Amino acid sequence: MNEDNARFCLLAGLILLYLLCGAAIFSALEHPFELRARRLWKQQLDNFTQRYRVNLGALHTLLRQYEEANGAGIRVDTLRPRWDFSGAFYFVGTVVSTIGFGMTTPATIAGKIFLIFYGLIGCAATILFFNLFLERIITMLAYIMRWCHERRLRCAGVGVVSSREESSGEEDSLEGWKPSVYYVMLILGVASIVIACSASTLYSSMENWSYVDSLYFCFVAFSTIGFGDLVSSQRQQYESQEAYRLGNCLFILMGVCCIYSLFNVISIIIKQTLNWIVGKLVCSGHHQLCSCSTPGCWRLCCPCLQKKNHNQRRLPAHLRQKRLNETDAGAVADGVCVGRRLSGEMISVNEFMVSNKVSLALLQKQLSETAHQGPRQSYGHQNGFSGGVGALAIMNNRLQETSVDR
Repeated sequence: MNEDNARFCLLAGLILLYLLCGAAIFSALEHPFELRARRLWKQQLDNFTQRYRVNLGALHTLLRQYEEANGAGIRVDTLRPRWDFSGAFYFVGTVVSTIGFGMTTPATIAGKIFLIFYGLIGCAATILFFNLFLERIITMLAYIMRWCHERRLRCAGVGVVSSREESSGEEDSLEGWKPSVYYVMLILGVASIVIACSASTLYSSMENWSYVDSLYFCFVAFSTIGFGDLVSSQRQQYESQEAYRLGNCLFILMGVCCIYSLFNVISIIIKQTLNWIVGKLVCSGHHQLCSCSTPGCWRLCCPCLQKKNHNQRRLPAHLRQKRLNETDAGAVADGVCVGRRLSGEMISVNEFMVSNKVSLALLQKQLSETAHQGPRQSYGHQNGFSGGVGALAIMNNRLQETSVDR
């Protein structure tokens, strides 16, 4: 089984476990309340039929007819018309945002057929809008991070060269300033909390809901779950009605954008966690199978680490050099095992020299000092491996070329 299949199976198992735990918790919390409500409703029906001497079957027929009327928008309380222009606009907003409260649904055959095609294009376009919104958030954070860095350098009296002068494209100039996924999650989480708390304050005062119910509605609406048990802006009249409806639309739009983007970021973190778990399992399996007796050699035999080293070659030159310098110290300790792999094959000469460039540098320095009767004043002009005599000089010149290319 490859890593992709292992990651898929692990995620499917975790989701199934998550569903089972959620079902158990909600059943324990809500089922007793459902039983009490059923007993209370039966008692109320019995008292009503006995007091007013109404046939129970006729009463059930009336209640079923009311349920059908309720689906068409008829309520006991006075509500605004559902299919005037403002009500229809609210409905299509819940459709394209995939919220789908369910308090308004098309009843005609033509309306149902039109909804299929309308929702197909509208939902796809709205999802694209949410993704572009997330990209703009990341780009804005990259601009802020770069601006703060340049301002700090100016305050320190260091000359700053504009990244736009060093790079021909705007994306390349911001490539090194992409924020961490955890930083983006923090920003979106704080923004979502601020929007939800502000909207809950508005809903609790205008809809006469409790603050907890308002927070519950905000999450259900912003996450596009849309149960429909609580729906805002449904009464016929409000104080400052136009301002409230405008604020309601803006809060839902901003909340859905932030929560949707937050879900995308959290999904990336979940994927990274799954990659880490699968990588640990794969590396532990190769550690048990590795025939090298030297401690730490399994890190070089592990395929995922070899793939990581291969991917580092695609990085920009300054990032490659930085990561290469960070691994210099470990290259000497693990140099004995570099030439050995799990399959028994030998690595290339280039990889051998890169992994052992520190030890080669020490040997070259000793040979150079012996040939010149003392330490050399200038040792290397670029990376410390140029110059020298003999076979090691040829190897070091080749190493210099490969380190610059990489």
